[in-house]
Amino acid sequence: MYELRGVTRRYTRGKETVHALDGIDLTIPDGDRLVIQGPTGGGKSTLLQMLGGLDRPSSGEVVLDGTDLAKLPEARLTRVRSESIGFVFQSFNLIPTLTAQENVETALVPLGVKARERREKAAEALASVGLGERLGHLPGEMSGGQQQRVAIARALVKEPKVLLADEPTGNLDESMRDEIMDVLIRMWKELGLTFVMVTHDSAIAKAASRLATIRKGRITVRENPGV
Repeated sequence: MYELRGVTRRYTRGKETVHALDGIDLTIPDGDRLVIQGPTGGGKSTLLQMLGGLDRPSSGEVVLDGTDLAKLPEARLTRVRSESIGFVFQSFNLIPTLTAQENVETALVPLGVKARERREKAAEALASVGLGERLGHLPGEMSGGQQQRVAIARALVKEPKVLLADEPTGNLDESMRDEIMDVLIRMWKELGLTFVMVTHDSAIAKAASRLATIRKGRITVRENPGV
């Protein structure tokens, strides 16, 4: 479970102090599916970075399962990210010279998984997202939707507790968006993940069981009983 207490994030832009997050209090239970929406510059991606340990707050606590990520030494924080948190980004972030299988294997290298087991796990993860026949293809030989599936497999191959997605359908057309969301929701259900997603897409937001809206660094959360 995540518990955010009084989380602020300030940074300087020229002579101006920007409050990207301004006293965020938020609880995200285990197994939750939370969608975050809001205007550009409102703090959505900053919040996701806090949840993923990619940035540290100026003040406040970001507690995951009793551990304050904000206070961890960098080496331990890197270990938490490697073991417990999967990331999916809008831009896929695949290595263009590696095959789909090799890209997925990169998530297992920091965990010390041996080569044979890495290959087996990567193949299984790609099969789970419908790419069992594309193991040897390079990113440039695949569509945008297929590349995002590789990125999802890479995020999930290490069996994380949390999946964080930042605009994962932002570079895709409507049909591909629906396919990727189907994959993400299926994996959330099958694996019992805590799933937090940032999106500008109103169709995705309307289908969320819990929707957080961030404006000017402040957050409101509402339940959608119809979902």
